Amino acid sequence: MKILVPVKRVVDYNVKVRPLSDNSNVDLNNVKMSVNPFCEIAVEEAVRLKESGQATEVVVVTVGGDESQEQLRACLALGADRAILAQSEGLLEPLAIAKVLTKIVESENPNLVILGKQAIDGDNNQTGQMLAAMLDMPQATFASELKIEGDNAVVTREIDGGLQTISVNLPAIVTTDLRLNEPRYASLPNIMQAKKKDLSVQNVSDLGIDVSDRTSILSVELPPTREAGVMVDSVEELVEKLKNEAKVIT
Repeated sequence: MKILVPVKRVVDYNVKVRPLSDNSNVDLNNVKMSVNPFCEIAVEEAVRLKESGQATEVVVVTVGGDESQEQLRACLALGADRAILAQSEGLLEPLAIAKVLTKIVESENPNLVILGKQAIDGDNNQTGQMLAAMLDMPQATFASELKIEGDNAVVTREIDGGLQTISVNLPAIVTTDLRLNEPRYASLPNIMQAKKKDLSVQNVSDLGIDVSDRTSILSVELPPTREAGVMVDSVEELVEKLKNEAKVIT
């Protein structure tokens, strides 16, 4: 079984993002970039399936510039077998990314596609669903547990009312939630081996698809600063303020 794992290069989750001086976008100059955390979970799950003997190959793919090779190498160090970079000049929207991934899935013909439910930069939660629609494949989103049983994937999903377990026919699209697993750290030997693994590059412009933007960013601004809280010396003082100032109790 071949597993394809789309990943995305994003600002590291420990970095506090800032807008550019003209508020046209997020300032990415000299900012640490990493693999999207939800994508790391997808890579980990694919590698675990391979280690258990249920998969034979794990292929990671990303859509972006040459700098995205850094994140692909990181995924190779985590246990993926080879990587594909779909090279694009700028950042693409979820619809365009889904179109690119559709072409790659058709070329690679994987049995399972696992990807993060969303990226922490845009938080769109769209690419996996769009990809499933374009490929006309079954989908299981927000997976907190994944089991392969023959020609089916049994997925426990996190939904508003609790947990839902469904079975989908393979090939299928699965998007990962936070509680699916805890990604491993890459060891130094694996990091060195990752440099020798195959990483192929293909240009998005050669795929014959329309990846033009459907939306435009008007402004990027920091949220308003919250006022500092007030310290009180006793419960009685707190109750008094809640009564007379906040008027939340009577």
